[in-house]
Amino acid sequence: MQENWRDRVAEIWSQADSMTDQHVVSAIDEVVAERDADDAEALFEAAGARDYAGLEAEAEPLYRRALAHGLDAALRPRAVIQLASTLRNLGRIDEAIALLEQQLNEHPDDEWTGPSAAFLALALTSRGDTTQGIAVALMVLADYLPVYERSVRSYAAELLADE
Repeated sequence: MQENWRDRVAEIWSQADSMTDQHVVSAIDEVVAERDADDAEALFEAAGARDYAGLEAEAEPLYRRALAHGLDAALRPRAVIQLASTLRNLGRIDEAIALLEQQLNEHPDDEWTGPSAAFLALALTSRGDTTQGIAVALMVLADYLPVYERSVRSYAAELLADE
């Protein structure tokens, strides 16, 4: 039953580009209604739909409830990143930065490092710390370079030292 539920959620998201924002929210809400009101995964999907539709003020409390009700290890990092992005869009940049820095401390070297760092770089830039944002982005980008990794890391560290 759970896989079928997830498949239906995935199907909605796969068609989201061809739907209106409100239709995405409605379609997700219809599937979410099948779960308990405190189901963490359902809350996460409801939050994501609102985020997608530009309804960040509605998404934020749903992300927080999803996190409070115990998302699994596959969804928790995504929820933190999406909540931080939502907070940045709501102008609560320092709160977004704190969440992303905590996330990076918890996931210093895994599949969530790059996405967390990307959104941290955006949040730092939004706060006016453009050089620090660029340095964060370069540090993570260095992991994906076939050559020049050491040079890019050194230049990123220089950017921070010059601040």
